[in-house]
Amino acid sequence: MNTETTDRVEAEVSLLLGLREAVAGGDAARAQACAAQMLEEDALALLEDLRPAELSRLFAIIGDEALAQLLGRLDDRDAAGILSRMSAAQAADILEEIDPDDATDIVDEIDEIDPAVAEGILVAMEPAEAAEIRDLMAYPADSAGGIMTPAFVAISPDLRADEAVAALRRVAEEAETVNYVYVVDPDEKLLGVLSLHALVLTRGTTPVRDLIVRDVVTVPVDADQEEAARILTERDLLALPVVDHDGHLLGIITADDVADVLEAEATEDMERLGGSQPLEEPYLRASPLLLFRKRIVWLLVLFLAQFVTIAVLDHYEADLAEATVLSLFVPILIGTGGNVGSQTVTTIIRAMAVGEAAPRHALRIVGKEMTTGLALGATMAVLMFFRGFFNSDGDARLGLTVGATVLALTVWAAMVGALLPLGLSKLRVDPAVVSAPFITSLVDGTGLIIYFTLANLLFL
Repeated sequence: MNTETTDRVEAEVSLLLGLREAVAGGDAARAQACAAQMLEEDALALLEDLRPAELSRLFAIIGDEALAQLLGRLDDRDAAGILSRMSAAQAADILEEIDPDDATDIVDEIDEIDPAVAEGILVAMEPAEAAEIRDLMAYPADSAGGIMTPAFVAISPDLRADEAVAALRRVAEEAETVNYVYVVDPDEKLLGVLSLHALVLTRGTTPVRDLIVRDVVTVPVDADQEEAARILTERDLLALPVVDHDGHLLGIITADDVADVLEAEATEDMERLGGSQPLEEPYLRASPLLLFRKRIVWLLVLFLAQFVTIAVLDHYEADLAEATVLSLFVPILIGTGGNVGSQTVTTIIRAMAVGEAAPRHALRIVGKEMTTGLALGATMAVLMFFRGFFNSDGDARLGLTVGATVLALTVWAAMVGALLPLGLSKLRVDPAVVSAPFITSLVDGTGLIIYFTLANLLFL
């Protein structure tokens, strides 16, 4: 362990000890100072081992706002587990200090643990704030409505600029962001948006309706969260308004919400690319049994797919017996095809995830990948020719066979790796299920057929 790591660990231990001492001694100022410096790991280490009575004392010492900030650093499920051990009134006070969208995620987790506890906490909350959380819980968790926050600033178009600024001062603390000010009619329909910059620089007597930008980028409340994240990032927006089908403004999605979505989607795609089902909880909390269940299905599918490779080798057993030197090149040939296919699949899925590629671009994508595969294959084919040439004591036929196989196999793997994600996406199947191991298994069998067919034509 290096000096920097040792110092960091010692600082974390010091924070924990300091907070415990401050709580035991009733020193609220010191306790709040220690809590404010804690990272997620520190906060979890402190809170997960406290008994309900100790949690109540911590609540009394540092207050609901500081404890809310501490819980806000935790995973939603960890925060839910801790709040479930507190009284409904204390949990309600803490949730009222957390942004509505984040509080909703925590209440959702509490509801999975014990619906009665979740309902008790909502009953103990202020009616208006509890209603916000209930409204957000009604939307699917993976939709735009599920990740939006109702803490936005909306004003009437009938206000003057100075009146709007005065209104902003009154509500700015409760809003998630005031970079954009939304303008709505009496029925809460979105009319447009104006930037805080434009508002404060204009004359105070200027009517708000003269400052409105009416061409507003919005997202439907039932849109997938990944689509909402893509729109916000592609447009470089600080916030994205969420509307219903009648144009009523329901909430906004901010950059921190998008960061969570992109992290979750990237994690899911990485797990699927590895041939495993996504975990619904952090890795360290997952049991070996859960990991087994998430991995075994795909592993068995890929395992059985390898039987095709065995069948192909068995079919060409006579050729291998006639020229055993052919067997030397089987591992590198099928490995090369699998690697090219994996690279292609990863590239295409990433491009589709960020909106850079879609099934309608199939011809361009396949043409691009096959051209790339041809260039890669030609480079490796030259190397394989000389290796085959020297392995056969100067017989150019073996060099031509393995070189031509590499060339054909690389182009084939690139084409398959490009077409499969596009085809599955067209069928509305998550393209990430086309995992790298699956591509490898597919290309293995077909690659051997290519190899032995060319061997029969050029070498045997």
